[in-house]
Amino acid sequence: MTVPPASAAPTASDGADATPQAALERLLAGNRRFAAGTPSHPHQSANHRQLLTGGQSPYAVVLGCSDSRASVELLFDQGFGDVFVVRNAGQVVGRAGSAQASIEFAVAELGVQVVFVLGHESCGAVAATVAHLAGGGDLPGAMPILVDLTREHLDPEDPSHDAVRRHVAGTVQDLLAESTIVAEAVADGRVVVAGGVYGLEDGLVRPVEDARA
Repeated sequence: MTVPPASAAPTASDGADATPQAALERLLAGNRRFAAGTPSHPHQSANHRQLLTGGQSPYAVVLGCSDSRASVELLFDQGFGDVFVVRNAGQVVGRAGSAQASIEFAVAELGVQVVFVLGHESCGAVAATVAHLAGGGDLPGAMPILVDLTREHLDPEDPSHDAVRRHVAGTVQDLLAESTIVAEAVADGRVVVAGGVYGLEDGLVRPVEDARA
């Protein structure tokens, strides 16, 4: 996928992008601004907040990790009303779970054009899964679900190999397989589903090419 150079941030008057692919490029252009140290901080004024009191029409939904170092709106240089964000540890999608339901709400009710699965370097949930598969013991409480929803995405011969990228790609495929709402929106050309991995040091989100639909 080729992403154009970072462009100016959208204005409050912007509507839907011409195509879902254009909306995806808009999201990634925001990340390029952020990584370059030239964020536009769009849609963060008091006036824009007032415009949103009657409702919302985000153009993308992002499933991201709860990690405090991966704040979605910041790293994509977005503002109020731009992105519908779903976060949990390890950006996992359970079968008919709340993450899937939230994404489906964004697609069916809010009309987003992009579904983006965002992983990041040094993800603790992915590392915990790798450790578990290597015989590192079980996690306490309800946390084993993170392992259950991640392990099938990893290389069975070497779970640590390219683990975060593989988990992003696997999560995208799980979502398309489990959600009729998302799969139909993709088939109809209303939505593009994509994934990427955020670099903690350089700030760039690198697309996971085989995760896209």
